[in-house]
Amino acid sequence: MIDCNRPFESPGSIPLMSEATHIPGNDGLNFEDIAARRREIFTPYHARIAQAIDRRAAKNLPTILLSLHSFTPVYAGVARPWHVGTLYQNGNGLPPLLLKLLRAEGHFLVGDNEPYSVSDATDYTIPVHGERRGIANSGIEIRQDLITDEAGQIEWAERLARIVHEIEGRLLAQGLVKR
Repeated sequence: MIDCNRPFESPGSIPLMSEATHIPGNDGLNFEDIAARRREIFTPYHARIAQAIDRRAAKNLPTILLSLHSFTPVYAGVARPWHVGTLYQNGNGLPPLLLKLLRAEGHFLVGDNEPYSVSDATDYTIPVHGERRGIANSGIEIRQDLITDEAGQIEWAERLARIVHEIEGRLLAQGLVKR
C-alpha cells in the first residue's frame, strides 16, 4: 500500500517493484489513489508517533526512539551475513551503545549501518521523529529467518527488551537522553 518509513515523495514510498517482484496493486495509481493512501495510512501512522513523543515531552519523560524492521537473508541474489543491524544518521549517542551491547551477545554478526543506512532521502521515521527532535534514536533490522516462528520472535523480543533497558540506564546516566 505505502511504505511508512519512506518520505512520501520518495520512489520507494509506493514502489512498483520489490526486488524483482512486480507489485500490481501499486501499478496505475492516479493522484486520488495516492493521496488516499497518504491520508489513510501514512499521515495517521506518523501523527501517532508524534503524539506519543509529544506526550512524553509534555511529562518531561526521557525518550529513546527505536525503529524496528526486518530484512531478507538474500537480496538481489546476494546473501546478507548479518543477523541484526543498526541504522542511524547521528543517533545522539545511541548507535555506538546499541552496537556494543548487540555485539556483546557474542554469537551474532551485527551490522553497523547494515544492511541499510539512514538518509533524509530514503527514510522518514528516524530523520523526522528522531534527528529533527534531537532524540536518541536508531533503527534495528533483524534478519527475517531469525524471527519466522514464535520462538524466534520471543527470543528477540526478550533480548531487545533487556538491551534497551540497559541502554536507557546508561544514556540517562550520561545525560544523553533528551527530556
